Amino acid sequence: MSERILVGKALDVEPQFFDNKNVKSVTKRVLIGKKKGATNFVMRLFTVGEGGYSPHHSHPWEHEVFIISGEAAVVTDQGVINAGKGSYVFVPSGVKHQFRNTGNGDLEFLCVIPSSADEE
Repeated sequence: MSERILVGKALDVEPQFFDNKNVKSVTKRVLIGKKKGATNFVMRLFTVGEGGYSPHHSHPWEHEVFIISGEAAVVTDQGVINAGKGSYVFVPSGVKHQFRNTGNGDLEFLCVIPSSADEE
């Protein structure tokens, strides 16, 4: 593969929808990952509808989150941390966490993980 700069629109990326007993009203878009030639990191865009939440889970990799819009409660085993538009969140490996939409409207955030964790 030749080295090239890639530019795209987030809403052009095929969404995956999640809504079950562990996840409510979550959409995930893998913006940049292995399929687009990224070898080190994966960038994902999550949209969580009003009252929605991600699963309460942990994994063996760290990840970095940047909140684009909305209000979140980051639920951990140590308590709840509130974060809103413009906030960043660092989740260390092995730490249980959950993102809950606590605001009006959608919660949107970027999440970056190592490419070794890419389930794309």
